[in-house]
Amino acid sequence: MGKAVKEHLARALNSHLNSIHETFQVLYETPASSLEKVTWEEVVQMGEQLSKQATVAGMLWTGEAPDVNQLEENMGSYFNMLQGFLLLSHGSTVGAGPTLRSNIHASAKQVVDCSLALLKEAVSSYGSHDANQKRSIPPLAGAVWDACIALKKTPTTNYTAIGRAITQVAVSLKDVLREMKELKPGTTDPADKISDETASDPAGDPPEDDDSSEGDLGNDLSLEEMKIAQSTIDVVSNTLAVIKELIRYITGLLKQSSPNGGSHSVDSLEKLLKICQGIGIQVDELGACLYPPQEIPALKAAAGKITNEIKEMQAEVRNLKGPSEGFFQACEGLENSVRKLEAELDCSSDAADLAPQMQNLDLSV
Repeated sequence: MGKAVKEHLARALNSHLNSIHETFQVLYETPASSLEKVTWEEVVQMGEQLSKQATVAGMLWTGEAPDVNQLEENMGSYFNMLQGFLLLSHGSTVGAGPTLRSNIHASAKQVVDCSLALLKEAVSSYGSHDANQKRSIPPLAGAVWDACIALKKTPTTNYTAIGRAITQVAVSLKDVLREMKELKPGTTDPADKISDETASDPAGDPPEDDDSSEGDLGNDLSLEEMKIAQSTIDVVSNTLAVIKELIRYITGLLKQSSPNGGSHSVDSLEKLLKICQGIGIQVDELGACLYPPQEIPALKAAAGKITNEIKEMQAEVRNLKGPSEGFFQACEGLENSVRKLEAELDCSSDAADLAPQMQNLDLSV
């Protein structure tokens, strides 16, 4: 009897799962602009109802001798709410750009995933004598609560969503800048190097052939390499300043514009985000190329791409309205630092090309 009931509940669960999966696909579709936009507050309120229903489900499925009709009714009610939640989430994406839609999609998916995990475990635990399986249900109900509470942190406008994404780029730039500043010059006097090795190994034993030197990576730059590193640090520091000014500029747009802005402004904001992400990739390249032996051609290429990206960024900002003096001043500072770096890289390339020629000179009198 118990086995038959569990199979019946499993069939009911699978039917609901198929329906939810079909509804979830709607989130991947862009709603027509003519549809009435659902406010995010409505989505949050439905999430609160879902979290309460998850608590009820946890109590029912872990109770002693739970009533099958109640369990099935609770399951049906839960999935009806979940379906309504998904439809509301989709309605909230009216006028949303790709970045905002992605945020809404991720938040909704988290609620759905936690809900399905709860109900699957609940059905699986029916009739089980394993106490641990029963104890796994309350934490799963708690995960639904957490996912629903997190809905309140989901960005509700294109400006906010894109601003947060650009902020993530800034955080990544800070990490790269911190690593660059840890680069150190090596000793230029061989006697000093021998003295240091002797001090670290009083017995005078030869160093073992192991990977112990890996920890010193980036601590042996020549003076010329260190000069290039410092110029690159200036470029990244000024790039970070540009991104910060851009975030400040977008914040200003949010204060003076409608919540989602027109399609033109959303398109421009999305382009600005892509440009920032492209700059982030080039900054990562700069950081990777600074370790000896420095890759001069790659450094040149990354610096050139940053220059092009900044020009595109300036063009997009000009398409938008709002005070942008600070942004353009920061761009000027970045352009100056890139030119300085490119000049030093050119000198380094010339020196590298000249070295083989000097070695071939006949110094005999």
